[in-house]
Amino acid sequence: MTPEKLKRMMDACYQAKRIRDLLPTLPEGVTPSYIHFLDILQTLAKQNEPVKVSDLSDALKLPRPGVSRTVKDMVAGGYLQKIASEEDGRVTFLQITEKGQALSEKYDRWFFATLSGYLEDIPDADADCMIRTIERVYQVMSKRRILIDEQ
Repeated sequence: MTPEKLKRMMDACYQAKRIRDLLPTLPEGVTPSYIHFLDILQTLAKQNEPVKVSDLSDALKLPRPGVSRTVKDMVAGGYLQKIASEEDGRVTFLQITEKGQALSEKYDRWFFATLSGYLEDIPDADADCMIRTIERVYQVMSKRRILIDEQ
């Protein structure tokens, strides 16, 4: 890849960040990560297994302390509840509350279902290619931080 092409890719990443900024305004105290966590929790719950913080952390590929902090905030906000395991009281499971379900319905399912209708002319193969490319660039950049001062 040429440096010029890489610059165009970085410009596209900047534009992608601007697209994220166009997502609907969330209620006070709610962060975009809440929506993402709720989505992943719903996906994991469909596997008919109780979901622990560690399961959520693994699915998100995020460190447990950060996930635990967000989960704690979501519990405090009434979007999630923790339920102690009957077999082992040290183990807690996560469950989405009615308030969390309503938040997810409005900001995740409804918004993305509506937006996907406007973007149906983008082939899945193009979207898959974009996802793979962004993930690959992220992997390279996060593992190989190049400092300008080293040169």
